[in-house]
Amino acid sequence: MKSSPIGLLVAVALGIFPAQSWAAGKSHAAGKAAAAKDSKGATDSAVVDADASGAGAPATDAAAAGDTAGSVTATPAPGGDDSATPGGGSGLDDICKIDPAACPNLDMDKEAARPLKEQIFAVQQAYALRVRRLELQLGWSVSMNDQFVSHPAPVLALNYYITNVLAIGINGEYYLNNDKEFNAQVRRSARVAVPLTEYQWAAALNFTYVPAYGKFAGFGDFIFHYDAYVVGGVGAISVRPIPVIDPDNRNFSFEPKLAFNAGIGLRIFFNRWFAAVLEVRDYVFNDKLENLTVDRNPANKNTWYGETSLTNNVQAQFGVAFFIPPSFDYRLPK
Repeated sequence: MKSSPIGLLVAVALGIFPAQSWAAGKSHAAGKAAAAKDSKGATDSAVVDADASGAGAPATDAAAAGDTAGSVTATPAPGGDDSATPGGGSGLDDICKIDPAACPNLDMDKEAARPLKEQIFAVQQAYALRVRRLELQLGWSVSMNDQFVSHPAPVLALNYYITNVLAIGINGEYYLNNDKEFNAQVRRSARVAVPLTEYQWAAALNFTYVPAYGKFAGFGDFIFHYDAYVVGGVGAISVRPIPVIDPDNRNFSFEPKLAFNAGIGLRIFFNRWFAAVLEVRDYVFNDKLENLTVDRNPANKNTWYGETSLTNNVQAQFGVAFFIPPSFDYRLPK
C-alpha cells in the first residue's frame, strides 16, 4: 500500500515528460518559422500549435507561450552586441546568416583606435603645371577690323611663369605687306580716297594671367585639357600711311608708335608640354593718317600728314605653344 503512491507519481512523471518534450520541439520549430515575423506573430503561432497538439489546457497556455517567446530570441554572436532587433536577432547576425561573404571581419575597436594619417585631396591635380616653366609660342596672326588692307604676320612670344597662373613675357611680329601696285591703280581709277596704314613690326612686354582651366571630352573617349588666359602689356608698333591721295608725290617712312595691347586666349593641351593656341588681341595706338587734300607744293612733307586717329588693330592669332622643360614634379603639401 505504501509503494502505491510512489508508483503513481513515477507513472505521472513519465506521462508528462514526453508531452512537455514534444511541446518544446513544436515551440522551437515555431520559433524558427517566426524569425521573419514580429514577436507577437511568433507567440500566436506557438499557442495555436500547442492547442492543436492536445496539451493546451488553460493552465499550460502561458507556459507554452513563454517557451515559444524564449525560443525566438537568438543567441548573440561571439564578441558582438547582446542587443537584439525586433524579430529575434541582431542586425549583423542576420547579415552574416544571409550572406556570409558580406559579414564584416574587422575588429572595430582596433580600427577605431588606429591613428589616421591619410591625406585626401578633393581637387584633382592640374594636368600641366606652368610655374617656373618657359612658354614658347609660334603662330600666325591676321587682322580682323580692316576692311581695305590685311596685316598678316608671323608671331613669336616668350612667357615665363612666376606662379602657376601669372607670367611675364615678350612678343613680337613682323607684318607682311600685301598692298600691291594693282591696288593703287584700282583706287586711282575708282577715285576711292580712304586713308590706309601699313604696318612693319610690333613688339610688347606683356603680363599673362590664367583665371580658369579644365577639361572636356572629344573624339570619343579622348580628354582634352585647356586653360583660358588674359594678356595685356605695352610696347611699340611701326607704321606708316599708304599714299592714296597723292601717290605720285608722297612717300611716307615707317615710324614707331607707342602701343598698348590687351587680349584673351585659349590653350588646348595635347600633352603636358605641347598645346594649340587661339588668341584675340587688340593693339591700340595713335596713328597719323594721310592728308585728304593736296597742297599747291606737293613736295612739302609737312602737308602730307592729316589728322591723328586712335587706331584699334584687332588681330586673331593661331599657333602652338611649347613648355620648357617638358616635364615637372608635383610638390604636395606636407
